[in-house]
Amino acid sequence: MKIEAAVLRHRGASRPYVDSRPLVIETLDLDPPGKGEVLVRIAAAGLCHSDLSVISGDRDRPVPMALGHEAAGVVEVLGRDVDDLAVGDHVVMVFMPSCGHCLPCAEGRPALCEPGAAANGAGTLLGGGRRLHDGETTVHHHLGCSAFASHAVVSRRSLVKVDRDLPLEDAALFGCAVLTGVGAVVNTAKVQAGQTVAVVGLGGVGLAAVLGAIAAGAAQVIAVDLSPDKLALARDLGATATVLAGAEAAAEVRALTDGGCDVVLEMAGAIRALESAVAMTRRGGTTVTAGLPPPDATLPINVVALVAEERTLKGSYIGTCVPTRDIPRYVALYRAGRLPVDRLVSGYLTLDRINEGFDALHAGTAVRQIVRFPQ
Repeated sequence: MKIEAAVLRHRGASRPYVDSRPLVIETLDLDPPGKGEVLVRIAAAGLCHSDLSVISGDRDRPVPMALGHEAAGVVEVLGRDVDDLAVGDHVVMVFMPSCGHCLPCAEGRPALCEPGAAANGAGTLLGGGRRLHDGETTVHHHLGCSAFASHAVVSRRSLVKVDRDLPLEDAALFGCAVLTGVGAVVNTAKVQAGQTVAVVGLGGVGLAAVLGAIAAGAAQVIAVDLSPDKLALARDLGATATVLAGAEAAAEVRALTDGGCDVVLEMAGAIRALESAVAMTRRGGTTVTAGLPPPDATLPINVVALVAEERTLKGSYIGTCVPTRDIPRYVALYRAGRLPVDRLVSGYLTLDRINEGFDALHAGTAVRQIVRFPQ
């Protein structure tokens, strides 16, 4: 079938993207789903820094590639051996498919699936296939999803079914921002009621982490960012204090918490932010990073402090999630009013405005923008 998709052919375009137009809306050929795959009609897809890092060249991915990985849609065609979904089901896409058989999957850590990571790096679906073509040219998949498109063929293991009465524009957020941000709080950091928490970097993932810390019962939730507007939004969402990022931010957080936070989550994807997050963490506390800086970035660590102060520094990928477990839980919290993730949406776009949207994301003037597709 013919579909419309946002295709990246060259990485590292100059900004503003509204002029250089790194993403071009093209008509592609989409093969029918193969064994264990599903054709999904995309309803909504969010713009994320993970997409931006591919456009900028910070994240090395093969091109041409159809971008987009945070999305929700409706099942249209089932491939062979897919018997646990039905046509018309509503689904959320998960950008790390899990094979269910490798050692991490067997240990209950599907976010670290080895075949899934290999497929994502190669630009294929979990089974190794590519279903997108431009004439004789094969187009790569982005994180197994390629969701900036009218339709996508994905592995069944990239999908989680959700209730049909959940608005798909809200459901899209659960596939990345919510899984990563809330998951980092409850799965990776295991925040307990009464603890003190700081979140450094208030993009979609960071603000989802703020909401997750509030829902987990943290006594103090301190939001840290360079943007006064994002700090104001964090206060509206329930953060107990906000701190403007900069040279004095760590000292200010330590003063607010009598020596530092029990848990500090770094979501900015910058080494300076991570250094600041470590400095905000109390003796015996835990620093969690879910930000993705350029691959060659390194962090100097004071090993004596790591040992003598029993500090913990942990990475968190997709919120250490089990998607089939966590997405229904987070949706339930959303329905109960305890996780108002819809308030993270800065605005809605049509697909032809996607370069404009990434300019806003890079400038920090938007949290989560959602591309709506005609239904």
